[in-house]
Amino acid sequence: MHTTVGIIGAGPAGLLLARLLHNAGVDSVVLESRDRPYVEQRQRAGILEQGTADVLRAAGAGARLDREGLRHDGIELRFDRHRHRIDFPGLTGGRTVTVYAQTEVVKDLVELQLTEGGPLLFETEALAVEDATTDRPKVRFVQRGAQGGASGRESVLTCDYVVGCDGFWGVSRKAVPTRVSRVFERTYPFGWLGILADVPPSHDELVYARHERGFALLSMRSPVVSRLYLQVPADTDADAWSDEAVWDELERRFETAPDDDWVLHRGPVTAKSVTPMRSYVHEPMRHGRLFLAGDAAHIVPPTGAKGLNLAVGDVVTFARAFTHFQSTGDPALLDAYSETCLRRVWQAERFSYAMTTMLHRPPGATPFDDRIQLALLRRIATSRAAEQDLAECYTGFPFE
Repeated sequence: MHTTVGIIGAGPAGLLLARLLHNAGVDSVVLESRDRPYVEQRQRAGILEQGTADVLRAAGAGARLDREGLRHDGIELRFDRHRHRIDFPGLTGGRTVTVYAQTEVVKDLVELQLTEGGPLLFETEALAVEDATTDRPKVRFVQRGAQGGASGRESVLTCDYVVGCDGFWGVSRKAVPTRVSRVFERTYPFGWLGILADVPPSHDELVYARHERGFALLSMRSPVVSRLYLQVPADTDADAWSDEAVWDELERRFETAPDDDWVLHRGPVTAKSVTPMRSYVHEPMRHGRLFLAGDAAHIVPPTGAKGLNLAVGDVVTFARAFTHFQSTGDPALLDAYSETCLRRVWQAERFSYAMTTMLHRPPGATPFDDRIQLALLRRIATSRAAEQDLAECYTGFPFE
């Protein structure tokens, strides 16, 4: 098999890239190790920046997003029994975010790829990327399922270019020699205990709460499904928390003033898990004709809602650079791919780190640490400039 662009991974980044290339008349093949039901059911991010939503619409994947997505014009910061709302459109010239689960984005893009796009091979595991510095890189793979040939037989996909959208544990990042790689990372001593609950959200926007007992987040998946999180130690076993204990702790951390009539809605918990917190960047994001995108190159803690949106920025950058190269013969944008993406990546890392350290109480925090966190939050609540910076970062950094 040969294709112009080989794409490893059928998450939102790989699928969106395939769609962008298809719309530009560029052929591609997508290899995905899991089966279709798994890909369409894995739970991930749910906040789309303004730019991400606009890209999906322009790519032809916006119909259900516009019908079912929940537009949010702000968030609420809650601290020291105080509630402060950040007005996104008023601070950013009209930008907003949309709650639309990654699972739904993937379903939309899978359907488009299977009906209109090029090959999308499920149950097809990439084993290695080879010859990345030549003009004919290749991906060795094996098909575990019955589609496309005998199950378990190793094959080779040759490409003009390869884009690795296969996450931190995939083969793409491992194909970049350690002698040219630089890694920057931070692991946080806490995680998020998250629950899905069949209950309408207790607020029509996201609520970020800083409390002396730890951070809490009120989010949602739909008008009838709530998504809520608690800061917990990194080694926490989710099953050690009863449903009642989770709700009681959420109630404590979303504490408001005595005269505030806000109420936390409780309901049946349908899922419970612990998410680790980590910051990670791999430089460069390109090696020869291999390009890294999404979690293959960078990871952010979920506090800033940047993971999915950063991946979209990467593939938009590649698609624009590649179509420019095809139409003009000028490789300048492709050559600048890593540098261009990393400017946006590091701004997102900065913002995610700032939100995480401002809202989470680390183990061993001192009264000085507590006062600094409260001072940062009060600065946002009393300064339009500080509010505007948060709103601009949250609604999204522009695609260059």
